[in-house]
Amino acid sequence: MAPMLRRLVTALCLFALPAPAMEFPAPVDDADYRTTDPAKVALGQLLFWDPILSGNRNISCGTCHHPRFGTGDGLSLGLGEGGVGLGPDRVADPENPPEQRIPRNAPALWNLGAHEFTVLFHDGRIEVTEDGLRTPMGPEMTEGFDTLLSAQTMFPVLSPDEMAGHYSENEIAQAVRIGRITGPGGAWDLLSDRVRAIPEYVSLWEAAFPGDDRLDFTDISDAIAQFMEHEWRSDTSPFDVWLQGEGDLPSDALAGLELFYGSAGCATCHSGPFQTDHAFHAMAQPQLGPGKAARFETHARDDGRMRVTGDAGDRFAFRTPSLRNVTLTGPWGHAGAYADLRAFLRDHAAPRGALPGYGRDVVLPALEVEDWRVLDDPEQVAALRAAVRGHDRALAEAEVSALLAFLEALRDDAAQVGRLGVPETVPSGLAVDK
Repeated sequence: MAPMLRRLVTALCLFALPAPAMEFPAPVDDADYRTTDPAKVALGQLLFWDPILSGNRNISCGTCHHPRFGTGDGLSLGLGEGGVGLGPDRVADPENPPEQRIPRNAPALWNLGAHEFTVLFHDGRIEVTEDGLRTPMGPEMTEGFDTLLSAQTMFPVLSPDEMAGHYSENEIAQAVRIGRITGPGGAWDLLSDRVRAIPEYVSLWEAAFPGDDRLDFTDISDAIAQFMEHEWRSDTSPFDVWLQGEGDLPSDALAGLELFYGSAGCATCHSGPFQTDHAFHAMAQPQLGPGKAARFETHARDDGRMRVTGDAGDRFAFRTPSLRNVTLTGPWGHAGAYADLRAFLRDHAAPRGALPGYGRDVVLPALEVEDWRVLDDPEQVAALRAAVRGHDRALAEAEVSALLAFLEALRDDAAQVGRLGVPETVPSGLAVDK
């Protein structure tokens, strides 16, 4: 009997399910991923962990995407420039405090080398279309990037709140402030100059990009993307082994699987091999922090996908996240509104009813800002609830426990530590976040 059929029969017998049977994703294999170049991966590993790409040389990609915190930062809303420390211990630097929190929760990096990931960020503002890569910065800003994931790296290094630095406090922040991104003297060129000045990076670049005439920012981003694709591929969880017919799941995880792919309806959105439909849904997730607004706007609202499409029907809709290693990636929600995954599951299943009683259980370093402007406004709370489509489905505590057991079966301990790990040092000599 084929492994998938055997597992299906096992589930049907265990739970006495009527036809039609539940549908499970096919096991993941190499064909689901892009191939990576070891030389580019080696260069990308060092660049990912090197603070040289931040304006003040104090923040690396790994600062906010660390394996100790499920490739996130362990905070509801992160502190980039102006923060010191790592993970939940990160606090505002009293000598140079942040202007605001980063508006959205740091997304996890699992399986981004899979072909099916054609839209990124919580609002999907960069995506692969029939015409190529689309980003808010226009088509001329996507030239030279090998993949969508590579193009994604252009954004954190240009964000004053994330890596570039506060207005005018360094040459990168100054270039960003006046809109000089590409070309000589642009932010990307200035960052590339830093890397070009280090002989070890030049040698690694020559091995990774033979025949290329100049180390530029797209080379840096391509290498970082390939490292992320290689480092955080995750497809050896207990669930993966079960799908391949080579292992068993505990009874509580099987009960959760029945709910997830059956009556709880989780797989309606969390479908496919990585438990995501890559679509956008309004789920009345609590909103906190500064929201997403232009500098001239004063609201603290986050309209989600609507900021990309301009369609009012997309207001408060956010991309369905993959659930791989989800038990490691808290706090949960696009704004990190839940520090407790059990509470998140309970409220997520019945969002309209849950939102008014939301307990504000977050992980937020102290900062002199207003975090609860939206939730303190009854009209805005009502708008969040009104945007939800579908029906609330109250979960019993036993059902929540079963779903948690299934989600734990999506945890991949081998992937958690990464394939290469955190380097002891980086070529710039700057400190590595460990």
